[in-house]
Amino acid sequence: MADAFTISPHSTEFGPSPRWVRVYFNNQLIAESKNMMLLRETDRLPLYYFPKQDVRMDYLQPSGHTAHSDRKGDGVFWHVQVGDKIAKDAAFTFRNPPGNGPNLEDYVAFAWDKMDAWFEEDEEIFVYARDPHKRIDVIHSSRHIKVVLDGVTVGETTRPTLLFETGLPTRYYMPKHDARMDLLERTDATTRCPYKGEARLYAITMGDTRHEGLAWIYRYPTVECAKIQGLVGFLNEKVDMYEDGTLLPRPRTIWS
Repeated sequence: MADAFTISPHSTEFGPSPRWVRVYFNNQLIAESKNMMLLRETDRLPLYYFPKQDVRMDYLQPSGHTAHSDRKGDGVFWHVQVGDKIAKDAAFTFRNPPGNGPNLEDYVAFAWDKMDAWFEEDEEIFVYARDPHKRIDVIHSSRHIKVVLDGVTVGETTRPTLLFETGLPTRYYMPKHDARMDLLERTDATTRCPYKGEARLYAITMGDTRHEGLAWIYRYPTVECAKIQGLVGFLNEKVDMYEDGTLLPRPRTIWS
């Protein structure tokens, strides 16, 4: 059964967000609005759209770059420049909307990673806009969880913490004492999530084979996900995960 986050194929949802959103570039407030719109598309991250009257259009310069979307219309890109700092093609608008798509003509969106800082209310947010249709629950459990890679058990516990996130497979976290930390090597790579915080990625070495990014630890998760702090998570998509003795099917996601 589909969950609330699942969008039907080729679906587009464009609606108001009650959140006060601000975006900064080169220490300058570029856009600020309490009348935000949020675009949710199939297989795309949610994206904020600002009403044009809430954008400092004097910091935007036409770049000459255009693109066409069958669902959104004709895209027009803008450079964002503050002082001597320029973010190329960092803002975009749409015109000539198709009859079956959202009307974005009066709104401006920004490439998230090309801006310096984003805020919802007075809290800085990272990676992408948080989706109001997404929910995360972190629950302690006594399921017997075993993680196997290349025939070797790399983690086994009867005290896992389960993280349920809308639209994603269940993630199983375990204490370090229940994981083969002698096989895990902390790397310099990190991953960030607007809901959970920043995680440090770990590689798993089996003989002469090194598997990158198959495990991770959130040292300082968000308050909402504090129960996973310091626990080890494994990428279900690329390991054999047993739950109460049953081998779970590997989920198919963008990380598969």
